[in-house]
This record gives sequence, structure tokens and C-alpha cells, in this order.
Amino acid sequence: MSAVLPHKLSVLVFLQDPTGRQLLIERAKAPNAGQWSPIGGKLETGLGESPHQCAARETLEEVGLDCAPEEFHLFAMIAERAYEGGAHWLMFLFTCRRTVDALPPAIAEGRFGFFTREELERLPLPETDRTGLWPIYDRHREGFVALRADCTPGKPLHIEVEEVQKAPAPRG
Repeated sequence: MSAVLPHKLSVLVFLQDPTGRQLLIERAKAPNAGQWSPIGGKLETGLGESPHQCAARETLEEVGLDCAPEEFHLFAMIAERAYEGGAHWLMFLFTCRRTVDALPPAIAEGRFGFFTREELERLPLPETDRTGLWPIYDRHREGFVALRADCTPGKPLHIEVEEVQKAPAPRG
């Protein structure tokens, strides 16, 4: 059984430039300070914010790109148990259907960079992103997957798939 910890709700948003490079932020604050990751943040649950609304708000706040909630594709939901031993997280992962044309200016949360998928392998990434998040993105970004991950400190990361929906076939 898992420890009694607070449960937090968050989104991560995967954005690209017109050439397909990923927009990442080098985090200036915990968690993951000094490491590169997609943008995102916590849902404003007191306001009844939906995950799609949160994705749109975070994209505007962090990147300056004003998108409607329907411009995001939810491709994964991950229940993380005991992330860094401090909380359980329910994370919603989105791709944005719009591109970012220019590198956004640095913000209090960190500085931005564009990277090819291959360049990501040489960046300092959170280990859970390297071994879990990016492979999930690679395999499921066009469809949907629900997962649960045991991130208990001192144990190897363990991810179980609970549901997979393939991307719809192209119409033609």
C-alpha cells in the first residue's frame, strides 16, 4: 500500500516549432530544477479548471501562445504514486495542435530551448521523463494511453498500462 500523501493534478504540454523541434523549459525551481522538460503546471481545482483549460492557461502564461482548450490533444493520463516521496500526481499529457514560431523569453520558471528528439537524449532530463515520459510520447502522442507509475523512492520506476487507444486511421 502507498503512503498517505497529498494528491496533485497537473498538465504537461508538448509544443513544437514548425520544423518539429520540441520546446522545453530548463526548470529554475523544484521539482526538476536544472533539468529540461515540457511546460506545464497544476490545475486550479478551486476554480473548477479542466485539464484542457489548464493546458491552454499554462501555454499562454509560460509561452505567450493563446490557444483555445480544443487546440490540445490529450494523449496520456498518468497516475504517479509517491513522486520523489512527496506527493501522488495525476498528470494529463497534451500535444498542442499549433506550433511555436519563436523561442519565448525566459520566465521565473526557467529558460526555453528548441531541441530535436535526438538532442533530447543528451540533455539533463528528469529520469522519469527519460525512461517513461518520452517513450510514452513517442508511442502514443497520436492516440491515448492511461498509465499508472510507481515512483516510490528507492524502488525502480515501474509503469503499467491501464488503457490504450490507437490513433484513428487517416480518412481518405
